[in-house]
Amino acid sequence: MISLLVLGAAIAITPAATQAKWKEIGKTSVGNPVYVDPKSVKKAADGIITATLRAVFVTPVATPKGPITASRTVAMFDCGKKAVAVKENIYFHDEKANTVYQRSAPGKPGYGTVIKGSLPDIAMTYLCK
Repeated sequence: MISLLVLGAAIAITPAATQAKWKEIGKTSVGNPVYVDPKSVKKAADGIITATLRAVFVTPVATPKGPITASRTVAMFDCGKKAVAVKENIYFHDEKANTVYQRSAPGKPGYGTVIKGSLPDIAMTYLCK
């Protein structure tokens, strides 16, 4: 009976334990905090760093379908060329409830320069140091 209670407690804890442990790495030029999931950071043999990032919008962005409050991005960083390629973007109405406003993933991600003070700029500064 006790082992069933322990197993039940472990199962109840599992979803929280598997969620990303976000680490704040800076703020965008408009003050939105930028986070990285440290477990997602991978460096390939060619030096490209892939990471999952998120931003929480201090001021929600108004849309006809309701406000957007957060974003999550999977991106690849070429530190040598100071370029970034986005693999996936997800914008949330409510991140905690997983209410997605929009999800996009280009068929073939292309590298480009970063805009000063943007999420990719903050992430590149952190990941490429």
